[in-house]
Amino acid sequence: MESHHQAGQIIILNGAPRAGKSTIAKAIQQSFTGIWVNLGVDLYVRDIVPENLRPAIGLRPDAARPDIETCIPVFYAALYETIAAHSRLGLNVVVDVGHHDAYSVPQNILPQCARRLHGLPVLFVGVHCSLEVIMQRRNAGQAGREGEYVTGTPDAAIPLPVKLWQEAVHRHGIYDLEVDTSFNSAQACAEMIRQRLVDFEGQSAFQRLEEL
Repeated sequence: MESHHQAGQIIILNGAPRAGKSTIAKAIQQSFTGIWVNLGVDLYVRDIVPENLRPAIGLRPDAARPDIETCIPVFYAALYETIAAHSRLGLNVVVDVGHHDAYSVPQNILPQCARRLHGLPVLFVGVHCSLEVIMQRRNAGQAGREGEYVTGTPDAAIPLPVKLWQEAVHRHGIYDLEVDTSFNSAQACAEMIRQRLVDFEGQSAFQRLEEL
């Protein structure tokens, strides 16, 4: 007999690299009740896609890599189908990503991803951080994934790729909650998310994105 599970909660953390998404995801795993699995961009970049297609879903805005761009929609589709499968089995999922549509050809990926989670409980969180703090984190060498993070130079304290991420990743403008790690700790952001889950009512951001 097939067993039936209450769908697990899904939390999508969207923001630029070094905004603090992964640290918030770890805080959620450590402090929230129940089993929380972490799926997201780092998993794809480090362990899933072949090296010649990296950074895949982590491709920065306006990076001009049409060879990779053609694969990104199906990679996102596979990721979100995996998220849905975990949720349907009763597992809670936290996902750190950097959604944007600044490819050589717009892909409209985010609404497609929202449709793949139709009927599942999703909280879409925008993770903000000031450019100054992001550069402090980059320059301090806190990176460590494939391709490395761009750091500042005397001629460009804030490099163009960093500015592009900051502009592109929140352009869609639809969230259930927004947090800022410039002045809030990861644990404080996790607590805001926890409270939002308790207080949540009405149409979710992903329900609105499904309609786009």
